[in-house]
Amino acid sequence: MEDALSTTLANWGKRKPVSSARVRTVLTLFSARNDLASHCARLVLAAKGVSYDLVVVDPNDPPEDLADLNPARNLPTLVDRDLVLYDTNVIAEYLDERYPHPPLMPIDPLSRARVRLGVVRLQRDWFPFVDTILGGTKSTAETARKRLREGLLASVPVFKAAKFFLNTEMSLADCALAPLIWRLPWLGVTLPREAQAVVDYGERIFRNPGFLRSMTDDEKALRPA
Repeated sequence: MEDALSTTLANWGKRKPVSSARVRTVLTLFSARNDLASHCARLVLAAKGVSYDLVVVDPNDPPEDLADLNPARNLPTLVDRDLVLYDTNVIAEYLDERYPHPPLMPIDPLSRARVRLGVVRLQRDWFPFVDTILGGTKSTAETARKRLREGLLASVPVFKAAKFFLNTEMSLADCALAPLIWRLPWLGVTLPREAQAVVDYGERIFRNPGFLRSMTDDEKALRPA
């Protein structure tokens, strides 16, 4: 007899039938309008050139489809026929394996581990500063800006080491980092001259047509034209 954990594991990723034929048959991404995690998932899809249905969600008023598919209503949520995924890293790696060209992970295990660790550190060390800047007090927001600026400045040698972040080719690490770099002016984070390598990195990514396709109108408006 299966125990409760086995049953739960067996049901992970499976979705309940919903009324929308669109969700049943088309690769679908439920996404916030302006969100680092959602932007990362959209950037992976754009880099792959994958056609999909984008459902922009108001977190305060999520559609019934999303609640049926993912009761926790995490964003982004990816639906691929009978599969439902809602962790950004899981979504990104699934898409990279599901659509292998162009690859967004290195071939060798060491480089893959370095990219994965880089993504984890970005999410752990830098992304929380964004939440504090947007939702904290004036004092805590300014402290977060300072610490994010310092973290980027300390990482300048990494940005100088290769054309892309932690890799010689664009990878999932870039899909996680570039949305943050795009938001720096909007967040009030001004980089010193010593961090020019970070600015140059961002400009290289932003010139990629896929980056423009990855953004919602709200995100495009975060920087002046």
